[in-house]
Amino acid sequence: MFDHTLQVRPSLLPIVLVAALLASGCGARANGGGKPTITAAFYPLAWLATQVGGPGVHVQNLTRPGAEPHDLELTPRQIIDVGESTLAFYVKGVQPAVDKAVREHAKHHSLDAETVVTTLPAPQDEAADGAADPHLWLDPSRFATVATALGERLARADAANAAGYRSRAAQVVTRLNALDQEFRTGLRQCARKEIVTGHSAFGYLAARYGLRQVGVSGLDPESEPSPRRIAELTGLIHRTGATTVFTETLASPKTAATLAQEAGVRTEVLDPIEGVKQGSHDDYFSIMRRDLATLRPALGCT
Repeated sequence: MFDHTLQVRPSLLPIVLVAALLASGCGARANGGGKPTITAAFYPLAWLATQVGGPGVHVQNLTRPGAEPHDLELTPRQIIDVGESTLAFYVKGVQPAVDKAVREHAKHHSLDAETVVTTLPAPQDEAADGAADPHLWLDPSRFATVATALGERLARADAANAAGYRSRAAQVVTRLNALDQEFRTGLRQCARKEIVTGHSAFGYLAARYGLRQVGVSGLDPESEPSPRRIAELTGLIHRTGATTVFTETLASPKTAATLAQEAGVRTEVLDPIEGVKQGSHDDYFSIMRRDLATLRPALGCT
């Protein structure tokens, strides 16, 4: 006898769950206790949203601590949170799942940080369809521009508290400008300019401070370079006198470590600040300053 019980195909399950959550009326604003809510795609954006939003805003980081943001897959609950947030805050091109959720559920209440700064192109072999390098937060001057834009968007969305958003944004801008000056001073006179990095996350930092990024992998930290690429990089290290191959905190160091061994140089951690691990006391400023302290001896800066 035919069973008339509703059968849901696995491929339709997320759609069904999203529809059910929408019907329930339980949204991100409820999670924020009635506060304006920002769904931030990953750590540096969540950090900035907290700084600018202040105690009157609930910030949800869609990427859990210690996770590689490029690999993010959203749950149905998170998709609903994006749609019902006061503002979805993201960088297009980092996380396809977030891009899709914003496009379908938050087109009119989102802020793509790329839209308020001048972007750099993706590495030449990945610059399909004019794609931009998304790692803009590694240039404090650009990140300051994003902070101002975020303050203005929050001021428009919550006019009663506009002065607070603008004031906190201005305070963050002052601190980011001071950090920018620290980098400009610290990297002004260096014996070497090449930074050989695990993946191509440091283009903005390199462009801002007169360095040259050489990525072992491209924008995707999980991509595997070919043996030919490893040989090319080994030759470049020998020609330039580079002393260090930089690994990362969240991505596997295996490929970068192999290159360093082939070239006879050491490895050091250079953090692209895509996330922090659970329980860490670091924040954007402390990690950026540690990166500067790592770069200076590696590049022979005085």
